[in-house]
Amino acid sequence: QVQLVESGGGLVQAGGSLRLSCAASGRTFSDYAVGWFRQAPGKEREFVAAVSWGGTRTYYVDSVKGRFTISRDNAKNTVYLQMNSLKPEDTALYYCAAVMSWSRITRDEYDYWGQGTQVTVSS
Repeated sequence: QVQLVESGGGLVQAGGSLRLSCAASGRTFSDYAVGWFRQAPGKEREFVAAVSWGGTRTYYVDSVKGRFTISRDNAKNTVYLQMNSLKPEDTALYYCAAVMSWSRITRDEYDYWGQGTQVTVSS
């Protein structure tokens, strides 16, 4: 079992920045790739970004490329999502999740999920 807890969400003006954290406990965290997803009201949950086990590979949805950066610190069992140049359309509940297979990173088929942290971007 892997337990995931997100933090760092909040209210920010358009153009601002936030850094989300995903703290893990339980099984060996470094065995898992970690992804961030988001779900806006009335919309399906969508993939945002993922980072590989060792942090050497990353992948982003086109809408956040150049604005968001995903990273991880396995010594701290934590994954981060640095979000810059935020837009109102980034408003959503953000989840982190862990998966063992890199081939599944963009699919909503992760092994473990956190409870989410709310990000609200005002215009």
